[in-house]
Amino acid sequence: MTAPAPAPPAPDLDVVIVGAGLSGIDAAYHLQTRCPDHSYAIFEARGAIGGTWDLFRYPGIRSDSDMHTLGFPFRPWRDRKTIAAGADIRDYIADTARMFGIDRQIRFHQRIVAADWSSADARWTLRCRSEDGEHIVTCRFLFMGSGYYDYARGHAPCFDGQETFAGRIVHPQHWPEELDVAGKRVTVIGSGATAVTLVPALAEQGAQVTMVQRSPSYIVAHPAEDALADRLYRWLPVAAAGRLARWKNVALGLAAFQFARRWPRQMRAFILRGTRAGLPRLGDVDRHFTPSYDPWDQRLCLVPDADLFRVLDDGSATIVTDTIRRFTPEGLELGSGDRVAADVIVTATGLKLHLMGGIAITVDEAPFVANEHLVYRGMMVSGVPNLVFAMGYTNASWTLKIDLVSRRMCRMLGHMRRHGYDYCVPAAPGAGIERRPLLDFSSGYVQRAEAGLPGQGSRAPWRLRQNYFLDYMAFRFGRLADGVLRFRKVTKVPHIVAS
Repeated sequence: MTAPAPAPPAPDLDVVIVGAGLSGIDAAYHLQTRCPDHSYAIFEARGAIGGTWDLFRYPGIRSDSDMHTLGFPFRPWRDRKTIAAGADIRDYIADTARMFGIDRQIRFHQRIVAADWSSADARWTLRCRSEDGEHIVTCRFLFMGSGYYDYARGHAPCFDGQETFAGRIVHPQHWPEELDVAGKRVTVIGSGATAVTLVPALAEQGAQVTMVQRSPSYIVAHPAEDALADRLYRWLPVAAAGRLARWKNVALGLAAFQFARRWPRQMRAFILRGTRAGLPRLGDVDRHFTPSYDPWDQRLCLVPDADLFRVLDDGSATIVTDTIRRFTPEGLELGSGDRVAADVIVTATGLKLHLMGGIAITVDEAPFVANEHLVYRGMMVSGVPNLVFAMGYTNASWTLKIDLVSRRMCRMLGHMRRHGYDYCVPAAPGAGIERRPLLDFSSGYVQRAEAGLPGQGSRAPWRLRQNYFLDYMAFRFGRLADGVLRFRKVTKVPHIVAS
């Protein structure tokens, strides 16, 4: 999509949004709808709308949750495929931005590298880097919609002998457009959402695919289309059908999560029964698809219409569960001594977490050190004024939480304007609040980043609740002045002129 001409730079804005992906577009919609008297702009480091869905271009890239909940509630998803291709999601985000005039507020190729808060001025001073050099923008409020991982590079462990491999090594985060895999032997290292997406897509392109995993993940087949949602759209107005489809999927997802947490053995057995049913001809199914952890200790992998099971069962792709001893000129040598020949090796080894876009933040000249703070209601950080950051659920669609956060931010902005407040800040946690890891996940990308993340607390409002229904009530109707979030006015010191 060709970007429209950006709005001319303004010396001061009410709100700056970082990132033009799902989070940034959602926040912009609510700002201009609920706070039309507030000026805002979106600063996007790249040259296109879409965020994750514009960055990732590897074969088969798709949503890992249904689009009735991943999509915007103010613009229901209408395509029949609810587990959607990345290009379709990218177009949906860009079309939404254009439909509501949000695209005119985006400043492309503007990377914010530093953000400095002054309580005396109640302003953020942002240092922005563009093709023309660096410049300064100030704002009252900052919304970090830049996601949670490093756009520059993914997690790429260095394997022994990697430099000896005669073929090509590719990371999915930077997929080469010209790469033709037809007729080639392609080995995909990994067992997460990216790997299970790549394997069937590469097999469809004519590659001879081998999936090499150190340990299995839970993989669940899911219909690519939502039959009930289709009927709702035939019977009801679009807005009503969209709300019902969204709430239906939220309820089903939360019920499955709660069941898994309360009865993990039963959920494990249920998932594995489905896996075995989808792989009647594959030997040793339990070895390749029985993880060592309980369901939802890590995120489940969805495969639409059982596409991964289909290519493994018909022999279009193979799966190996083993450790990697080293790379060889011809491919991989495994811990068992077996060898896997390859022309292309894809390292689907995960992401690098990168909270708040890697921006250097200071508060009244003191550097922000993330692991010294706790997260307030999953949207602000203790001791950091007028800053909201977007972080979605780990057990449900990203946008569910982001939309609640955007709405509450608008409530906060309206409250401050009505009552003459200049800023709001979550006070430091009181005694008795026990610090816990921000993300209660055993996934490697979470464990690698834990030391550099803020924490969560042992009880509300510092505890992250992975429950949309509870958050919906608290975010939409809960008090803003809850005893933790403090609203402040700047005290102006009178200038005394000596006589």
